[in-house]
Amino acid sequence: MTQPDVALTDYALALECLVFAFFLGKGRPHSQPFGIWFVIFFLSTALAAAAGGTVHGFFDSPASLGNRILWPLTLIAIGITALSGAQIAAMLSFHAKTARHILQVSAALFLLYCIVVLFFTGNFLAAILAYLPVVLFLGWAFLHAYHRTRRSAFMKGVVGICIMLVAAGIQQARVGVHPRYFDHNAVYHVLQAVGMFLLFVTARELAQAK
Repeated sequence: MTQPDVALTDYALALECLVFAFFLGKGRPHSQPFGIWFVIFFLSTALAAAAGGTVHGFFDSPASLGNRILWPLTLIAIGITALSGAQIAAMLSFHAKTARHILQVSAALFLLYCIVVLFFTGNFLAAILAYLPVVLFLGWAFLHAYHRTRRSAFMKGVVGICIMLVAAGIQQARVGVHPRYFDHNAVYHVLQAVGMFLLFVTARELAQAK
């Protein structure tokens, strides 16, 4: 395993998100308008983490077949996460018709993003730039919903979003605990896991309130 710290934290993040998706799916997400999008959000995050972890752990060379297959899959899965996050934010903040229009625009942007990462650049920065506006949108939606309803579940989501933003900043600044044993990517995954847990708490509390 070439980067065990990165791979193992990626796999842990994938397992966490799979568990979250399972419990949300078990709670019949179709009974709430945005529940299925939370399931897609966590499943796509799990796929991105599992594929990315395999690249970092076993196919680190860009010339390897595994890298050429799994790394684009990782980036596309992150795009799906962004798409689902945008729809969650839209459905929380707008009427159904407006939310559908936002989904259409988000789907078009997702297709454009796929073209970029498949044919122009495989840099992880492209995923960060595509993901960042959605994270901000989702954070705004949670904050707006909290001010409207005063439900603590939304504030937990806001804190989770803030942690995810910090994680992205740390990853891009390459701030790690140790350059070999726990680098910036491993720190990113740990903080992402904390943020995802808070988003799961938000999603679960909203589902239980229906």
